[in-house]
Amino acid sequence: MSRPTDPVLYSFRRCPYAMRARLALAVSSTRHVLREVKLSAKPPSLLDASPKGTVPVLVLPDGAVIDQSLDIMRWALAKSDPEGWLPRADGELIARADTGFKHDLDRYKYPQRHGADPTVHRALGAEFLRVLERRLEGAEQLDGPARGMTDAAIMPFVRQFAAVEPDWFVAQPLPRVRAWLQGHVGSELFAAVMVRHAPWMPESEPVVVGGR
Repeated sequence: MSRPTDPVLYSFRRCPYAMRARLALAVSSTRHVLREVKLSAKPPSLLDASPKGTVPVLVLPDGAVIDQSLDIMRWALAKSDPEGWLPRADGELIARADTGFKHDLDRYKYPQRHGADPTVHRALGAEFLRVLERRLEGAEQLDGPARGMTDAAIMPFVRQFAAVEPDWFVAQPLPRVRAWLQGHVGSELFAAVMVRHAPWMPESEPVVVGGR
């Protein structure tokens, strides 16, 4: 049963931005109400909270709205950070993933939508993956021996990139990136945030997630 003190997260299971927000909420054990959104039929309450209409959107009990995924991550981890994710947050690397790499990912995955040559953007995306490969030479994670915010923020986008052409990805000289990605995708934390839920309707029973 939900409580008046529970924040509400509007999310879409496969969205990498929503995915990283859910990872931070999960690792921080932040209790919240999850509302899975059908992107072709966005609920009015989502649009009232954030007219831009994208996910994730976190509505706090006092009505305040956080509608940027990294801000949701920081908010959750500021409340509770048992694994010390916040100190392992490389803003420059995350920004590079969110700009150039995401630009190339979109044009690699959806070339017709963008009028792009997918092979060009695959090659450009692979340059970023080689940056990660070099970064992982000295540690299992992007900011040291343990997972942190940098890993959680970037991994969902690398996962999406790898899924476009799995055979091509496996054939690339990126063994550390593949091991890193598999470690995150195969983790209990990732499994917990990827549970399937039916799209939320106003009459739906609340889906309460997290909490101790």
